[in-house]
Amino acid sequence: MNIEFSERSNRFGSNIFHTLNDLKNERLKEGKPVYNFTVGTPDFHPDAHVMEAVSKAALEPENYKYSLGDTEELIDAVINWYQRRYQVTLSKDEITSVSGTQEGMAHIGLALINYGDTVLVPNPGYPIFEIGPYLCGAKIAYYNLLPENNYLPDLSSISKEVANKAKMMVVSYPSNPVCTTAPSSFYEELIAFAKHHQLVIIHDNAYSEIIYDGRKGTSFLSYPGAKDVGVEFNSLSKTYNITGIRISFLLGNKEIIHKFKTLRSQFDYGTGHLVQKAAIAALNGPQDSVTINCKEYEKRRDALSNGLTKLGMKVQNCEGSMFVWAHIPEGYTNSNEYCMKLFHETGILCTPGSSFGTLGEGYIRFALVLPVDVINAIFN
Repeated sequence: MNIEFSERSNRFGSNIFHTLNDLKNERLKEGKPVYNFTVGTPDFHPDAHVMEAVSKAALEPENYKYSLGDTEELIDAVINWYQRRYQVTLSKDEITSVSGTQEGMAHIGLALINYGDTVLVPNPGYPIFEIGPYLCGAKIAYYNLLPENNYLPDLSSISKEVANKAKMMVVSYPSNPVCTTAPSSFYEELIAFAKHHQLVIIHDNAYSEIIYDGRKGTSFLSYPGAKDVGVEFNSLSKTYNITGIRISFLLGNKEIIHKFKTLRSQFDYGTGHLVQKAAIAALNGPQDSVTINCKEYEKRRDALSNGLTKLGMKVQNCEGSMFVWAHIPEGYTNSNEYCMKLFHETGILCTPGSSFGTLGEGYIRFALVLPVDVINAIFN
C-alpha cells in the first residue's frame, strides 16, 4: 500500500535532541566518554517533600481516575505563588494547567489561529515557538534577535504590514537559547505594540527562577495591560527539577484561557491527580532549593564560559536560563560541523545554533547540566 503522509509531517526530520542522543549512545557503546550538554534536563533531584507527596498520592486508588480539570487546591497554590513571587493577582478563571509548555505551545494556536493567519516568532528561538503555530496552520513571520541589540526585538523594525496581519506573537525572556533577559521598558513597549496592532502575546516564562548576577526574574503579567493582550506559560519543570512530571500553566487573559480550556477538553481529560499533587507540593512547599540551585547554575555558567573561552569560543552575555550561548571559534563557519568535530575529538556534545533558526548559525548552545568540578576537569 502506498501511504501518502501529510505535508506537515513531511516538513520535519528527527528532533535534534533525539539525533544527538543517538550520537551519544553510539560513542558510549565504543567505551568513549561523553560530556552531554544538549538537553536542558536538570540533574538536581526534586525536593523530598515533592517526591513524598507523589508517593503518598500514588497509594490512593482515586488518584488514578480522570481529573477532568484542575483541583481547587492546585488553582489556589498557583494563585498564592504568583502573588508571593511576582505580586500578580490572578483569578481562578485566569489559570489552566497543561502537560508542559511544549504541549501547550503546540496547541494554543488552535484557539487563536485560522489557517493562513500570520504569527510572529523569534529567530533564533526555541523550535516549538515556530512548530506549534505552523502545526495550527499559521504563516510564520520571523522577528530578529541580534546580539548588537542584546537579543531584544526591535519592534519598530517589524513592518506595519506584517504587524497588522499578525494574529499572535511568541515572546520568551529569559530567553532560550540566547540566554538574555528583558528590561521593564521592553515589556511596556511590547504591550503597547500588541494593543496598537491588535495581536495576542504568548509569553514563555520558563526561566524566571534561573537568573544571574543579582537580577530578579519577573512575569509578563506583572506589567499593566498585559492581561488585556496576552497570556503566559509558566513551567515547573526547570524551577523544581520535575521535567518528567510534565506540568505547566497558561495564565492571563480569561477569554483566551476559557477558549483554550474548552478546546483542550476535546482531546484531554485534565492533568492527572498525581501530577497535580506534585505541583501543589512544589508551589506550597519550601523554596530554599530554588535559590540554591540558581546559585549553582551561576557557578556552572562561569566555569563553562571559562572553558569555552579556552577553546576559542566567544561566549555571549548569559543573564538567565540554564544554558550558555557561544559563538564558534574563528575559522569555522558551520555550527553543525563544528559541533560534530568537537564531539568526535573531545566527547563534548552540544546543540548547534542552527537548530534554533537561521540566525543561530555560527553559535552553539550548551545546557548547564554538569557539576562545576566535572566542567573544570573537561577543560583543564
